[in-house]
Amino acid sequence: MSKDKKYSPSIDQADELKCKYGLENHGLFNLGNVYWNLPAASLYEEAIHRGEGLIAEGGPLAVTTGKHTARSANDKYIVREDTSEGHVWWDNNTEMSPENFNSILNKVRSYLQGKDVFVMDAFVGADPDYRIPIRIITENAWQNLFVQNMFINLASKEEFKNHVPGFTLIAVPGFKCNPEVDFTKSETAIALNFKDRIAIVAGTNYAGETKKTFFTVMNYYKPLENVMSMHCSANVGKDGDAALFFGLSGTGKTTLSADPNRSLIGDDEHGWSKNGIFNYEGGCYAKVIRLSEESEPEIYETTRRFGTVLENVVVDPVTRKVDLDNDSLTENTRASYPLEMIPNALSEKRTSAHPKNVIFLTCDATGVLPPIARLNSDQAQYHFISGYTSKIAGTEKGIGKEPKLAFSACFGAPFLVHHPFYYANLLKEKMEQHGSNCWLVNTGWVGGKYGVGSRISIKHTRNVLNAALNGDLDNVEFRVDPIFGFEIPETCPNVPKEVLNPIKSWNDENEYMTSYKGLAQKYIENFAKFEDGVTNSVIEAGPKV
Repeated sequence: MSKDKKYSPSIDQADELKCKYGLENHGLFNLGNVYWNLPAASLYEEAIHRGEGLIAEGGPLAVTTGKHTARSANDKYIVREDTSEGHVWWDNNTEMSPENFNSILNKVRSYLQGKDVFVMDAFVGADPDYRIPIRIITENAWQNLFVQNMFINLASKEEFKNHVPGFTLIAVPGFKCNPEVDFTKSETAIALNFKDRIAIVAGTNYAGETKKTFFTVMNYYKPLENVMSMHCSANVGKDGDAALFFGLSGTGKTTLSADPNRSLIGDDEHGWSKNGIFNYEGGCYAKVIRLSEESEPEIYETTRRFGTVLENVVVDPVTRKVDLDNDSLTENTRASYPLEMIPNALSEKRTSAHPKNVIFLTCDATGVLPPIARLNSDQAQYHFISGYTSKIAGTEKGIGKEPKLAFSACFGAPFLVHHPFYYANLLKEKMEQHGSNCWLVNTGWVGGKYGVGSRISIKHTRNVLNAALNGDLDNVEFRVDPIFGFEIPETCPNVPKEVLNPIKSWNDENEYMTSYKGLAQKYIENFAKFEDGVTNSVIEAGPKV
């Protein structure tokens, strides 16, 4: 170890995988120790050495993130500059001036002087034709392990040496913005500069911000290359029949795509190009509160594995046992793990198959939507642009115990850069080109609203999904819903008829219809803001009250 370097477990290996494209290219000088592309075992040692977390039973690294246990959606900014401003949906994105961004960036550079940093060079996107080389610079060792889990790793020392990042993110949870000087809403800022290809995540330890920042990056660049950028999970059957599962956090994207009878492409973010479906990521970031070993064995097993990062999961400091049922820190407990931990995951994280089925997942806390409905092309666009769900506790800052009814365009409004029609038109074009079926699947409540009814069992949800994916619903009778107009199967293998027809599970049918019409009215009110520029056929595909 060099005399001028402060001791740490990995200091002698810090430069072994150093890249020729140095940190001075990002304006970073006079740093402490710089740890380049450390393997998971070394990042464990560094995290423990620095008191960032503890090792739980079975080997996962358990960490807590302080007051930020979910995304800070109101603290996200996009720099308004000449190369990208014409593409950005400004009704949905908060602008920041280039001068303001550069001022914060320079403060971050000053803040990091004398501090140790961890550098991770990787790719976002598993398709070599469409991936972006990235660099993530973190203040904490555990966050570097998180991004190593979440993105596409490089394969050799030569690749590390010659990597040139096409987009860089600096994550500095210890840096606090000054709202009065930095013109931010709080001490937290997630700011992206598409022209300079750099982003800052400041004032929050929640690792999901780094993940979603790169999703926003791909949502900007990839549609410009005619690639549909999607907040969805994806898997493929034994016959090569790919399926997409759109949905917000809490709707079941991760759980439902981890099907032992199908190969997992990825659980959250994908691109659909002329080459097929490809994962943006190299890992999964699963919600694990009250995770069941019986219902979700593959994901459950990852919470007992070396390499997994458990975020805000309660661990007994003496026995080191993991308590997945404990929500004392947050409802939004998470596990980050490499995709390879799922036994049936595709190692290449992509497929040349195009989707046979497209699933829109919604968690309906009003308890009125059927567990599955078939959508025609216009209805698919309507429901995609609507993006209805109920936000579940903990997935965002400010969401309490009760679910909150929400509409999130394209099932991912916080991460959209272009206008929703840009994405909707791409989706329609690709679905029509490849003859994809489209289904609306409700993973929410049955027998009454939240607090009265119960959550639809994952067993029933899996059964209706399997029936759709296997073609078992192709030849059954359907009825047309009188309000929404979509088609609902009269029968489905291994699913009770009263589950398929939710009105039958309510004690009071009149109360059901009042709630159903109330939800339909919410759809109509929400869609009104999108009607300019959309075709009449799509507007007409919405519910009728």
